Amino acid sequence: MPPELLLVDAREAARMLSISTRTLWTFTNRGEIPCVRIGKAVRYSVNDLCQWVERSRSTVTLREQSPQPAA
Repeated sequence: MPPELLLVDAREAARMLSISTRTLWTFTNRGEIPCVRIGKAVRYSVNDLCQWVERSRSTVTLREQSPQPAA
C-alpha cells in the first residue's frame, strides 16, 4: 500500500486489520470504527484504523483470559 493513501475501501481496510469485511461492517455499524461516506462510497481513514487498533490493544495475556482446569 502506498504511504500517501489517506482512505481505503472496506476490502482493503478489512485486509489491513486481518478481519473479514463482514466483521468490519459490524464494527462500522456499531460506531466502533469510523468511516467516511463519499456519495454512496464508504471509505476508511488509514489513520483512524491505526488509532482504533491502538485503542483496542489489551494488556490481558491469553493465560489470564483462560481459566486453568482444576487439578
